[in-house]
Amino acid sequence: MNIGIIGSGAIGSCLASKFIKLGHRVSIANSRGPASLKQLAEEIGAEAATVEDVIKNKEVIIVSIPQKNVPDLPKKLFNNLPEGVVVIDTGNYYPALRDGVIPALEQSGIDSLWVQEQLGVPVIKVFNSIFATSLKNPGKPKGEKDRIALAVSGDNTKAKEIVFKLVDELGFDSFNIGSIAQSWKQQPGTSIYCRDLNLGELEKRIDAMGAEWSEMRNIIIGKHNANETLMAADFPAWLKSLQD
Repeated sequence: MNIGIIGSGAIGSCLASKFIKLGHRVSIANSRGPASLKQLAEEIGAEAATVEDVIKNKEVIIVSIPQKNVPDLPKKLFNNLPEGVVVIDTGNYYPALRDGVIPALEQSGIDSLWVQEQLGVPVIKVFNSIFATSLKNPGKPKGEKDRIALAVSGDNTKAKEIVFKLVDELGFDSFNIGSIAQSWKQQPGTSIYCRDLNLGELEKRIDAMGAEWSEMRNIIIGKHNANETLMAADFPAWLKSLQD
């Protein structure tokens, strides 16, 4: 497939490298321009591009940038996107550590619902709830014990089917959470965030959250706020807390 990636951080560059090894054609862009990506592109076999060019003639586009930078993308970037192109959002909202408070996002409290509104196109949320270090490791064949499962949410069934196939190629299972409005179940502060769970355990924990954001919002956001404080004070202690 032809894949374009906006963002060259840990997740974006890791996905670019892995998809190229799987035989896909990948272009990558960031806010600093193609020259800043020359070394990375040469090392992994990607094409360095501008943000405007990275989305052209692509079947899948991955947006992997901090939430605070989403509004800085070129206006109307996705306005003429052909029908059928899959847009993936890998981001998470960290108001205290990185992004600052984004009032419009906090109205709903659902990260990717806000991103979808900003981009003006439907998005599929995936790759947000796994560490880049875990993503970088070789995946496991389908059906193998303790294969890591990734939560996937979005409104477009066909787009999700494409994402399920890509996730499987990478060596992970997928679990369909539901619509993008349900993507809160894979946000920071939830019991599945960055825990490398197998499919059975992932499904069990997602089911335990129920279906109503209004009932879980204060719990999840409160946990995320506490985690940000702990991450800033004692990052190893936060990592240890993920072993529950």
